[in-house]
Parts: sequence; structure tokens; C-alpha cells
Amino acid sequence: MSSLVIKNLNVSIENQKILNDLSLEIPQGEVHAIMGPNATGKSTLAYTLMGHPRYQVESGSVRLNGTNILELTPEERSRLGIFLAFQYPVSIPGVTVANFLRTALNSHRKAANPLDKGIPVPEFRKLMIEKMQLLEMDHAMAGRYLNEGFSGGEKKRVEILQMALLEPKIAILDETDSGLDIDALRIVSEGINTLKNPELGILVITHYQRILNYLKPDVVHVMAEGRILKSGGPELALKLEEEGYEWIRTTATV
Repeated sequence: MSSLVIKNLNVSIENQKILNDLSLEIPQGEVHAIMGPNATGKSTLAYTLMGHPRYQVESGSVRLNGTNILELTPEERSRLGIFLAFQYPVSIPGVTVANFLRTALNSHRKAANPLDKGIPVPEFRKLMIEKMQLLEMDHAMAGRYLNEGFSGGEKKRVEILQMALLEPKIAILDETDSGLDIDALRIVSEGINTLKNPELGILVITHYQRILNYLKPDVVHVMAEGRILKSGGPELALKLEEEGYEWIRTTATV
């Protein structure tokens, strides 16, 4: 099974160093969680992995299936199998959820087979409805403009719906629990759990233990000062919830 392998990654934003020799490996088939205080570089890592142009990679490598994704555009990274669920999904007036998702899926199909003419509309609709049912989504949402007037829970469900349709190798969930009430968190988490399979590695970025009660990570990493200070099992997240992060800084060996 392949892994997303990050080695000695150094990243800056507007000449300010954010990530410092960060190394991490996320195998397919496993769920890894990153927790840490605010402003430690968690979202910077997510956006860097997806290729946001604002983030300047100074050194290091990120490889998936032997390919250095840092040399690829965001579109190429997506087609290779990287997926990012945004903390704050943007709205796109005039573009329906269904059209957006079908265009994204066809882009992936075309990259895999240049002769592919796209998924037929009836087949796509059947597939989309099947995935929407996993997330307890109203089918009428497919005809609404993407994220326009959506609640926080609706936006996050659309993100996970996109993930379900694209079937990535590595999914990065950047604070997917942000802005969700208890019911929406449960529904979104259960949808993610339904998508788990040996071909999917998941990196969950979060401040709180609550989403990990549903997703059950294999490994929890603590991030501070732009690097991973400590890694452990699910019990590490419970300790962080009870004791905070200060003990990590004083006991971690870097």
C-alpha cells in the first residue's frame, strides 16, 4: 500500500517561516489526526499539500506513489489522488452542486483516459443520489448554487460528497468539524466513516477531540512551532483534551 510521505518540509508565507522541517507519513488505509494550538501551521500544511500559490516551499519533498507532488499544479495533484476539504468552503453563484461535481468527476476521468467522453447524466445522477443518501442530504441540494446560502453543516456535507465521488487516495480534512452542531458533526463523520477503505488515507486536522470520537484515528500527531512534536495513539488526543498542549512543549524531544 502506498503512502503520502512528507520529508523535511519547510514553508513560508510572505517571508515568514511557518513549517520547520516537518516530516510525516500517511499510509493509505489509515486515519491520522493532527492537533495543535492556533497558528502552528496546521492549515498551512493542508494548503501546501494541495498547492496553494501563496505558500512558498523552501525545501523538502512530498511524495505520493513515488511522485513528488510539489512539482504538480493543484489540478494535477487532485487527479493524482489528493483531496482537500476546506475549513471555509467558498460559494459559487450560478454553478449548481450537480454541475460542479459532474465537471470535477469528468476532469478526473479525462485525465485517466483522454478518450473518455464523460459520465452520462443518468449514470451520474444515480451515483450522486447514492452518495447523498450516505450523508443524509436532501436531493434538492443538487440543484442549488454551490454553497450559496448553505449552512455550515450543508457546506461540509457537500465537501464530503465531492470526496465520495472523486474517490481520492489521500483526503485532507482541514477542520471539517468547524462550525458544525452535534447532529451535523455526527452525520458528516458517519459519512466519512462510510467512505473508509484500504485505498484511502485520511489526514484530519482539528482542535478538538469530539470528531475523533467518531473517526477513530490510528495515529494522533501533535503539531507546534511548525513541526510534529509528538505522535501516539488515540489516547494522546484524550490527554490533550484534558491537559492542553503546554506539557508537549516541555517534554517533547525534537
